[in-house]
Amino acid sequence: MTPITPQNLLRHELIGLRVKVTQAKDPTIRGVHGSVVDETKNTLSILASGGTLMVPKNIAIFRFQLPSGTLVDVDGERLVAQPENRLKTRVKRW
Repeated sequence: MTPITPQNLLRHELIGLRVKVTQAKDPTIRGVHGSVVDETKNTLSILASGGTLMVPKNIAIFRFQLPSGTLVDVDGERLVAQPENRLKTRVKRW
């Protein structure tokens, strides 16, 4: 398997990555951080200190920490898709 890089993050599995919600239309989820434990077409489930939170992808900007330690900001709109289909799609550079 190829290592996860900022360029290919959208084509990799997100479960297990550390994540923080840096911006969101809903102020109650700003700053939520933890590990991604599940992903659906429209949400990420984040295991945070207060429990598991379901965060809508389309209203947030996420900061992922890659295994190499690199931090990558991703607009949640770019993540909206079924995970298995997102992995197959070609991604335009952002």
